Amino acid sequence: MAMAFLHYPSPSFRTTSLPTFSVPITPSSRLSLPITPSLNSSSSRNRISGFRAKSLNWVFSGALAFSLSLTGVGFAEAKVGVNKPELLPQEFTPVIDVAGFLSDGQEKRLAEEISNIEKDTGFKLRVLAQNYPDTPGLAIKDFWQVDDRTIVFVADPTFGNILNFNVGASVDLDIPRSFWSRLAGKYGNMFYWKEKGEDASIEAAVMAISNCLREPVGPNNCSEVK
Repeated sequence: MAMAFLHYPSPSFRTTSLPTFSVPITPSSRLSLPITPSLNSSSSRNRISGFRAKSLNWVFSGALAFSLSLTGVGFAEAKVGVNKPELLPQEFTPVIDVAGFLSDGQEKRLAEEISNIEKDTGFKLRVLAQNYPDTPGLAIKDFWQVDDRTIVFVADPTFGNILNFNVGASVDLDIPRSFWSRLAGKYGNMFYWKEKGEDASIEAAVMAISNCLREPVGPNNCSEVK
């Protein structure tokens, strides 16, 4: 099973080799940083690299996991995250809302859309709405039988952008990684969800993923966030 889950990290990081997990896609991988007159110095570049590394680790705020890729920085190892199976529902559902962002009607509509996605494309979308540390955490891995055709969408506003994604290896082959960053930038930014609500961000993201997964695979698939 090729999927990496992230958790709220410890403050220390060390370089390590990457196990066979797919790369989590998070909006912080496109984090913009202020430019200062000393930006070209090697010490400044090192500080910026370290800041990006920590930001990328913190963005999932307690979803699950083993390790993550940091472009140009190496690899950071994360320790075991939250594990609260008591927060799981008693019956299977592809949408778990422990944060209370969604109404019962919204959960039902999303579950129906996710069921149609799986039937039409073979890919499994799973949605977890949480406010760290109130999350089932590692428990969702077995509950959802996460595999390399699974997209785990964690909606958590704790660190600003509410949209965070972990994608299985098979999904990663078909969907360009830039899609996830653009999706998070469009519907996950703080201005969007504070104005329209967390539920609007979640619903818009699910529909955008649905549209993307239904496009024929090619050089221009998922080039627009619809």
